[in-house]
Amino acid sequence: MAKNKVVFGIYSTRVGIESAVDALKVAGFRNTDISVLMPEKESTKEFAHEKHTKAPEGAATGASSGIVIGGALGWLAGIGALAIPGVGPFIVAGPLMAALAGAGVGGAVGGVTGALIGMGIPEYEAKRYEGRVNKGGMLLSVHSDNSEWVTRAKEILKSTGAEDISSTGEAKAEDKVSHHST
Repeated sequence: MAKNKVVFGIYSTRVGIESAVDALKVAGFRNTDISVLMPEKESTKEFAHEKHTKAPEGAATGASSGIVIGGALGWLAGIGALAIPGVGPFIVAGPLMAALAGAGVGGAVGGVTGALIGMGIPEYEAKRYEGRVNKGGMLLSVHSDNSEWVTRAKEILKSTGAEDISSTGEAKAEDKVSHHST
């Protein structure tokens, strides 16, 4: 019986995360299985420069409520903006958006950690990911139905420059322990 597993990775550039989304799309992953969490200021900084110059052909375009979304990220499902108290505005897409909304991140400190734990990531890793995101890192997660897809997702994240790659299927005993720890 297949269990839904999640692969996580951190990117330091928008180009890297877009390359990963493109590669995942080509590999046959569904856009509803891919989540992205990134500081909104990253995207607006990168694209503000392009808006005031002659942007190269194929530059990501499109805006809604001040958020520039396009290119590979425009393919993702459920893209929206979310404000995390004490951290700032983020662009969120995919199943992580539902997890964050369900965690009430709008009013809760540590909402990212809680949402990641809810998705099955061990608490210590969830805290590390939240720390990386708070410092400008961009989180990408991929839901997979079996170990073959988990392996494929990890290979794509590694080949596109992701750091801190992990998955929820690697240490089931640790997952159970972390859910009960205080």
